[in-house]
Amino acid sequence: MRGKTQDWAWCQKGAKTRKILPRFWKKPLRMLKNTEETEIDLPKIGPLPVRLRPSARASRLKLRIDPAFDGVEIVLPTGVSRKVALSMLDQHSDWVAAHIQRLPDRVQFVPGAWIPFLGEDHAIRAVPDAKRGVWAEAGVIWVSGLPEHTNRRVTDFLKKQAKLEIAPRAQEYADQIGKKINRISLKDTRTRWGSCSSNGNLAFSWRLVLAPEDVLDYVVAHEVAHLQELNHSARFWAVVDDLYGPSKKQQHWLKRNGSALHRYGAGS
Repeated sequence: MRGKTQDWAWCQKGAKTRKILPRFWKKPLRMLKNTEETEIDLPKIGPLPVRLRPSARASRLKLRIDPAFDGVEIVLPTGVSRKVALSMLDQHSDWVAAHIQRLPDRVQFVPGAWIPFLGEDHAIRAVPDAKRGVWAEAGVIWVSGLPEHTNRRVTDFLKKQAKLEIAPRAQEYADQIGKKINRISLKDTRTRWGSCSSNGNLAFSWRLVLAPEDVLDYVVAHEVAHLQELNHSARFWAVVDDLYGPSKKQQHWLKRNGSALHRYGAGS
């Protein structure tokens, strides 16, 4: 065994002496303990927001475009360093550039904007003197109050409507399989449209209210089915089929169009 106190080795090369690392010594790599947000300058893109998120549950490095903040998220499994993660980003810079450039334009909730509501395009119109708050009618989302508060008021309206659409559907599906829902919550999740915990808590993305009604309905049935089968086995999909019916069309819609739903509004 080599000496424990020896941190450096010296060698003679010609007339010069240089300091070298012993063969058994390796420079420790930087491991992330917490999520880090940074900016990396990539060819074809320029400055790119990057989120490095360590995860004990991840089994491999994952690179994904996050449309919510116009950047990239890298998920790091335990034992993978920051350097390795950024090296992977550099190796896939062409792929990142292509997908970033394909992101649809952002649409803020401002007067004059068009947004989907249950899959149907609606125009946002300001009516400052109205007393009704925010309401949807005949393809228009009407917003009272000062125009500078439109984004927040429309966001609050959509979250409320999402709860009104999701909760009754979830309860109806739960009754069909004889299961009890403990709690339903709405979030602005980026990687999941819904989730189900082992204690019966259901969570959904409020952005589902932007999707077509049949897509929202499918996601609700999917999560309620987890109350009976907390997995994605054949038994689980049989429950989904019993509750909702064939869902390939809705799954395909989410895969193809779901990321665009994160381009609306200022986020939460």
